[in-house]
Amino acid sequence: MKKIIYFSYFLLLVFFSFFSYLFIDPNLVYLKNLYTGFVFENREVTTLLYIVLVMAFFLGYSQILKNIRMIDISSLKLLIGLTALILVFSYPAFLSFDIFNYIATAKTLFFYGENPYLVMPIEFAGDPLLLFTHAANKIALYGPLWIGLTSIPYFLSFGHFLTILFSLKVFIALFYLGTIYTLWKITKNVFSIVFFAFNPLVVVETLMSYHNDIVMMFFALVSFYFLSKRKIFLAMSFLIVSILIKYATIFLIPVFIYVLIKIVKREKNYWDNIYLISAILMFTIFLLSSLRVEIYSWYGIWFLSFLSLVQKRKTILYGSLALSLGLLLRYIPFMFFGIYDSSTAILREAVTFFPPIFLYLLIILRKFVWAKNT
Repeated sequence: MKKIIYFSYFLLLVFFSFFSYLFIDPNLVYLKNLYTGFVFENREVTTLLYIVLVMAFFLGYSQILKNIRMIDISSLKLLIGLTALILVFSYPAFLSFDIFNYIATAKTLFFYGENPYLVMPIEFAGDPLLLFTHAANKIALYGPLWIGLTSIPYFLSFGHFLTILFSLKVFIALFYLGTIYTLWKITKNVFSIVFFAFNPLVVVETLMSYHNDIVMMFFALVSFYFLSKRKIFLAMSFLIVSILIKYATIFLIPVFIYVLIKIVKREKNYWDNIYLISAILMFTIFLLSSLRVEIYSWYGIWFLSFLSLVQKRKTILYGSLALSLGLLLRYIPFMFFGIYDSSTAILREAVTFFPPIFLYLLIILRKFVWAKNT
C-alpha cells in the first residue's frame, strides 16, 4: 500500500511538472522551442486537466495523511526531497509571473544600478525581460532584504536568463526545505511536517510558482523557534528579517510582545495557543489583503505555516485544507475565460470560499443530525 501511494505521488508530480510547460508565455523567447500554444487554443481542456490534477493532488495528500503512521523518517525525507527535486524542473510561471518580476527587480538594481523603489523595469526600453514581465510598470513591491537576497542567484547566473531562472528556483526551494526543517525543530512531530510539506497549495505556490512568501515564513518560524528557546536577540533579529522580506509578518509583533511578557512572568505551556493566535493573525491579514488589491492564493502559506504547529484543533485544520483547495481552484475562471479582471472577480471569490463553507455546513449538519438521533 505504501509503495503504491509513493509511486502514485511521484507520477502525479511528474505529470504536474509536464503540464506546467503548456503555459509557457508566447513572448518568452528563451523557451520559444517549447511553446505549443495549447492552453490558449484549448481553454476548456486545459481547465479540466488542471481540475483533475488538483483533485488528484488533494486525494494523494489525504492518503498520505491517512497513512501517516506508515511513514518513517527516512521515507519522509525521501518524499520531501523528491517533491523539491522533481518540481524544480517545472515551468515556474504557469499560475503566476512573479518570478519574472523578481528577476526584473534584481536586474534594475544589480545591472542598471538604479533604485527599484524609484525606477520601474519598463523604463529600460529594449530590455528582453519586458516582453514577458507582467508587472514591469510597477516599482519594487517587496522588502529590501528580499531584493538583497536575490543578488545571490543573480550573480551566480552571470547574467544568463535561464541560469538565473533556475538558480532562483533552487534558491526558493531551499527555503521550502529550510521551513520544513524548522518546523521539525519546533515540533519533532511527523504530522506537522506532512501537513505542511505536502499540502498541495504550499507545494504548487512554492515549488511551481516560486513565491517568496516561503522565504518570509521561514525567517518568521526561525524567529519563533529562538523565542521558544528564550534567545530574545536572535528571535527579534529573525523577525525583523522576515518583515523586511515581505512586510506581512509585521502582524506577528503583538504575539512576540505577548510571549516576552509570558517569559518575564516565567509562565509555561502556552505555545499551542501562541501558534494558534499567530495563525489567526496571519489569516486576518490574508483576508485584509482583499482591501488593497485582492486575495492571492499563495498568501495561504502565511497561516498554514503556523497551523501546521496546531495539532489539536481538527476542525480548523480541516477548514484550512478545504480553503487550500479553494485557493488552488481560484485560477479556474482565468484558465477558462482567459480574463483576469473585475468581470470574473465574484466567480473567483465563490470558487475560493465554496469548499470551506460547504465543509463547515456539512459539519454543522452532521452535529445536528447526531444530536437529533441521541
